[in-house]
Amino acid sequence: MGLGKDSPVPTHGGERHLKVEDVQEAYIEQKDRLIVALDASQRILGSLRDFNKNQWVVRYPTLQERSGDDDVLPKKPRRSIRRSLGFADDPDNQTDVLYTPNRKGLARSVTLASISDAQEQLGESASEVTAAENDKVAGDDEGQSPSKCGDFNILRLDLKLGPHGASTSPAALVSHLERGSIANLLDERIASAIQHMDKLRLRVLDTSSKVLVTGDLNSGKSTFVNALLRREVMPVDQQPCTTAFCEVHDASENNGVEEVHILKDGVSYSISDESTFSRASLADLESTVTDNEGTQPVFKVYLADSRVPSESLLNNGVVDISLIDAPGLNRDSWQTTAVFARQEEIDVVVFVVSAENHFTLSAKDFLWSASNEKAYVFIVVNKFEQIRNKEKCRKLVMEQIKDFSPRTYEDAADLVHFVDSAAALRPYTANPAFDDLESSLRSFVLVKRSKSKLQPASTYLSNLLTDIDLLVGANAIVAQSDIDRAKDDLLRSKPIWEKMKNSRDALEDALEAVEEEGVLATGERTNALLTAALERVAQGQPGVDHFISFPTYRGIFRIWDYARDVRQALLASLDAAVKLAETEARAATTARVAKVGDLGNEYLPQGVERSRRVFVPEAMFSVRPGKKGGLQRCRSATASAVVAGGIYNLGIGLVQRPDMLETTFNDIFDFNHHLVVHFGSGKAEDEDSETYPTALSVLSVGVGALSMVGGKVIGARGLLDGIVRLSELFADESARKWVAPIAGAVVIGATAYFFLELPNSIPRTVGRRIRASLVRVDENATEQETFVNAHAGRVSRETRKVLRLASWDLRERFRVAMEERGKEVKDAEELDEKARKTLQFFHDVERRTGVVREDASLVGT
Repeated sequence: MGLGKDSPVPTHGGERHLKVEDVQEAYIEQKDRLIVALDASQRILGSLRDFNKNQWVVRYPTLQERSGDDDVLPKKPRRSIRRSLGFADDPDNQTDVLYTPNRKGLARSVTLASISDAQEQLGESASEVTAAENDKVAGDDEGQSPSKCGDFNILRLDLKLGPHGASTSPAALVSHLERGSIANLLDERIASAIQHMDKLRLRVLDTSSKVLVTGDLNSGKSTFVNALLRREVMPVDQQPCTTAFCEVHDASENNGVEEVHILKDGVSYSISDESTFSRASLADLESTVTDNEGTQPVFKVYLADSRVPSESLLNNGVVDISLIDAPGLNRDSWQTTAVFARQEEIDVVVFVVSAENHFTLSAKDFLWSASNEKAYVFIVVNKFEQIRNKEKCRKLVMEQIKDFSPRTYEDAADLVHFVDSAAALRPYTANPAFDDLESSLRSFVLVKRSKSKLQPASTYLSNLLTDIDLLVGANAIVAQSDIDRAKDDLLRSKPIWEKMKNSRDALEDALEAVEEEGVLATGERTNALLTAALERVAQGQPGVDHFISFPTYRGIFRIWDYARDVRQALLASLDAAVKLAETEARAATTARVAKVGDLGNEYLPQGVERSRRVFVPEAMFSVRPGKKGGLQRCRSATASAVVAGGIYNLGIGLVQRPDMLETTFNDIFDFNHHLVVHFGSGKAEDEDSETYPTALSVLSVGVGALSMVGGKVIGARGLLDGIVRLSELFADESARKWVAPIAGAVVIGATAYFFLELPNSIPRTVGRRIRASLVRVDENATEQETFVNAHAGRVSRETRKVLRLASWDLRERFRVAMEERGKEVKDAEELDEKARKTLQFFHDVERRTGVVREDASLVGT
């Protein structure tokens, strides 16, 4: 329905008559801007939600006042409040920030910045702010919704536990929730806000206006609706009887027919589809409501108003209006919840309160929620005529309204009315108070449609954008903090990582040098020491001094035991030489292990734990049961011993080897040695062949000697001359007398020399034989497998094993440390990149919210 272009819209209170086209043009212009703003805000929430899911876990901030700390603020015309910024997942970690609420008209926004950032942006130092200035700031924010005081409104999460969410409960604040869980709750809240804006968009686009009449039980809601209609249509009783939502429409929407449509549950209502409702007569409305008691249906009441458009609210000639008579708030929890749920469908809330009871707790909760979204609430204080002290009642009611709906209080002349609805139904009775209420309601619904119909959406949008500003501002501070932390981590870790990368090859070369130096030194020292020991043994002396006591010669009759004891002593001296070589190898290896430790101190960065391995030199060269290749069991009929390197005539414990202790006649008189010396080349090296004399060899030697004729030593003529002279000598009787004594003396002297020289010759003989057996080379072996070389190789291998283990430990620590530093650098770089993108995103969101405010005229309105 509508009026002609030039039809005036009547108003009250002396206001000028506005043309419909003027009202409609301004309304449509603001509506279009609001639709664009709603769409843009939905896109912002969508991007924020996607960012929360896929890019960054958006933190949920909390701002707390700092008692007595609002004194250090930057010099700036804009007044700022110092707050402590925390987060629900980490409430103990607090950061000082500047919270700057900006209020222009009904539009609000906030600016949140760390103190250091604010000072840097202003280029000025912090200064003292007087208590009066802070009080003024607090006064500007007094009465605002929680979001204006540093808390959320639309995006608020309920993180309270305990009865009624009391914060005094020991487990009140859910600070132990994981960050991801809180982010999921925030995601759900954002999704709910997006859905709500869909409904807001539909409401803004809807040309009709819905007026919800609600209040506490027995406050006179139905009586008030009847007074507006100037007909007793809604059932009225002393007992609460309105248990359903009754929507009163102009009968013109139902082809002028007055009747009641009872909507079917779970079916979308359509006036052209009778399957979605059932009909009832207007006269039977009271019985119909009574019959449906407890089922909570919805009724569509179509009513014809015969009054002229300038007096009727339903038949106003401008827009379609429906009056919704709702159940009482405090009847039961279902009805209270249902009324709250209908708010998003409502354009104007008319709250009826009894002057006798004032506002109950449920009424205050409802009005608080309604004022946050719609800013303005039309309040009817009913049954006012029955109050004796009207001024006191008026004062008390207005003080309560100021607390839960500041905007309504500011416009109380038009929005708060003290009336008696029952008196308005009396025929031919003047009721100027109710007439003034009706005129104000018509003006609020019809003339001020931008305030009544669009302002709820604008208020919701402004509160939502403020919440977004607070959310992204706090998270921008977190992102900047991450950037600063990433910079600090890079400054600390990257130089160390670069240094370790550059020194890795140097460390490797140094470790290899220490290892090779140690192996070469111990090998050469062992070789030299054992070679000298063998030479001493070959000369009949102990291989090393001060370790072995030589046996005492106990006469010719114990010559065999003497030879055995000498062999055992010489073998023990070689064992002592091996032990000495091992001892020196331990000392040399200990020094190289210390060098490896020094390399660790040089190349490992600070903070890296040094090796806890303790080198025990005594553990070197220890026999490890079960090891193959280095141990061999040598068994004989009389003894069994475990020795090392038995394959190569090599042993740690030669005196334990039965084959080495076996004594022979050659240990007493080495006939082979003398034969080689006198009839061979004369070199001791020829003994190494160990060829023993036989009868055939002796005979061949004799024949060979006799056959030396014509030579320089014995000629044939000289030999014959000697025989002739000898025969002549023995033929002489006097010569025979002294030849026999001389020959006997020579024999006795040779025998005495032989037996007296044995104590000295036996050690040399035994030593030569021991040396010959230890340097003997197997036909399939190499020269390196002799006693000396084998021991030198064994000692150097043991040294290499120890040094390699120490080097491996250092290499591993170096590798792990470098990987950790590399991971720290990588994580810091990734954090820096991610935080920078996040900071850019949040700055972009702040810019977009500012554009939405400007385009929707939410600034300066």
